[in-house]
Amino acid sequence: MDGIINIYKEPGFTSHDVVAKLRGILHQKKIGHTGTLDPGASGVLPVCCGKATKVCGLLTDKDKSYHAICQLGIETDTQDMSGSVIRQCSRTGITEQDIIKCARQFKGRIMQVPPMYSALKVNGKKLYELAREGKVVDRKPREVTINSLEVTDTDLSHGRFSMDVTCSKGTYIRTLCHDIGIKLGNAAAMEKLVRTRVSVFKIEDAITLGEVQMMAENQPEKLKDYFMPVDMLFSGYKKAWIKPAFEKSLANGNKLYSNMFDKMEEDVKPGENILVYNGNGIFKAIYKKEEREYKVNKMF
Repeated sequence: MDGIINIYKEPGFTSHDVVAKLRGILHQKKIGHTGTLDPGASGVLPVCCGKATKVCGLLTDKDKSYHAICQLGIETDTQDMSGSVIRQCSRTGITEQDIIKCARQFKGRIMQVPPMYSALKVNGKKLYELAREGKVVDRKPREVTINSLEVTDTDLSHGRFSMDVTCSKGTYIRTLCHDIGIKLGNAAAMEKLVRTRVSVFKIEDAITLGEVQMMAENQPEKLKDYFMPVDMLFSGYKKAWIKPAFEKSLANGNKLYSNMFDKMEEDVKPGENILVYNGNGIFKAIYKKEEREYKVNKMF
């Protein structure tokens, strides 16, 4: 299989578990995920198979959307409800408007201190490994971008609020919940997290590992319909088709010139990337236009 499949990761699985299980189901080794999703979280996990593994890094950099439920009045060592409680406080007096007004202050570019229970490395060791040893190390704040943040529901009788967040790569929603709690003069821990979107991959289109298994066993031909071709990730790019006589140059990643193309969508400006297809319409590479030539950016 070559392409990207939109997996609905269920709670309890790590992202690596999903990859390992898919390798067994599809009987192929070349599979990679596009960004870790915590074991307790669920939702969209695009998985790249075959030649599509070359875009794993590109998808990791894409914006993502989440739905989170936060519990007020409690702070844990993991910043979610799976951790050990380190502080509790009264949530009396906090109103819905307080939460909404506070959450708005986190929109845009903000600084986040990565949580100790994370996969980031310090001196070659993952932070969560140090945390399990009872160690706490200094972490430098990192800039992340919260593109949108909307408080969607409040249940003050149980001290909970829900929010929908769209954010940049590297954002920790657990930390966002924690920081909102601190900003409120209180405390908060993430109770539930669902990733609803990664780039063009939406939760309503995702399928579970169980569904993949059933199709692989009973309707393998139908399974192909769930793999998105790599070139669909670059829907804003112009396309070009190489002449048969120059397909070898394309296959070797050589420089290309305008006379080598059989057809091209619109005029391409210097600095623009284009999708290049062979004579049979098969996507082969991304090329970037220089002044008089096209240089390979990434081969597929």
